[in-house]
Amino acid sequence: MTLEDLGYNPDLEKFRKSQQLENFQVGRVISEHKERYGVRTTDKEYDAEIIGNLRFSAHQRADFPAVGDWVAISEYDQDKALIHKVFPRKTIIERQAVGKLGEKQIIASNIDYAFIVQAVDRDFNINRIERYLTICNTSNVKPIILLNKIDLIDNVKLSNLIRQVKERIQKIPVIAISNETKNGIAALKNKMEKGKTYCLLGSSGVGKSTLLNTLSGKEIMQTNAISTSTKKGRHITSHRELIILDNGAILIDNPGMREIGITDATAGIEKTFKRILDLSKSCKFKDCTHTTETGCAILQAVEQGEIDTDSYENYQKMEREKEHFESTVAEKRKKDKDFGKLIKHYKKSKKH
Repeated sequence: MTLEDLGYNPDLEKFRKSQQLENFQVGRVISEHKERYGVRTTDKEYDAEIIGNLRFSAHQRADFPAVGDWVAISEYDQDKALIHKVFPRKTIIERQAVGKLGEKQIIASNIDYAFIVQAVDRDFNINRIERYLTICNTSNVKPIILLNKIDLIDNVKLSNLIRQVKERIQKIPVIAISNETKNGIAALKNKMEKGKTYCLLGSSGVGKSTLLNTLSGKEIMQTNAISTSTKKGRHITSHRELIILDNGAILIDNPGMREIGITDATAGIEKTFKRILDLSKSCKFKDCTHTTETGCAILQAVEQGEIDTDSYENYQKMEREKEHFESTVAEKRKKDKDFGKLIKHYKKSKKH
């Protein structure tokens, strides 16, 4: 195996030389388990941890390694290594950290394509697809929508669901698949390129781990992710894993995410809801909030059926989340700044 098989490229090599990291091994983070990391090199897999300097200089969770990262490491024992440097990330898929205001959580890094997986048999929800799409658009990751478990519905219902998705979400590939019958799997594999990194995004129980097993031809992930009592997805995947498939494509599985908090995603929202943003240019007032104003082009389009009502409401909800996140970040920065001033004042007073 070469580093190129893992997705290494000339830009990463240029960075390695510029930082004088030639004496370190280069590897890619393939798994994460509570601040311990699986790192794959050309010939070995290490159980790695970060050096103290990296730990103490980290200001937030995003400063720690994530699955998909390229890192400079040194071996200190058999199959054990220290992470000295995290290479710059080409792309970062992230969401709002659950339970931590104003913080982001990296889902995966250095991703080329994201499979947005939605099961057709249970809580099928285009709003949720738009949320994942916004995360992808914010990260400049190319999305592909996968409608999974099509063996559980008839062709008429499937055609109707595909039509609904394409009416709301345009110019994004939609592939219908089944892990049971293998319908659509060949078409999916044909879209996957050697050396490119793909990740799976979707709620618990939509079949991501089963799909990973299907694509790899191995029982890599534990499945049976639907609770028979609640009919809701269980969190089978509790950490992130990176796997190289037989066709040379690189695939990252992620935990199921019931909460998909939007961060500072202005560009992503604008791209996801392009039709709505284009219409906003025709509003009567430049500061139109698109909620109650007279002369709002968006509200008029919703009333006339040109813009889907659910899509409009989803857009407004994500805008509010974005604004709340940004205000929380600003508040957090102010508190940190005030605390810094307090410490500085305390040290100054101690000298006198």
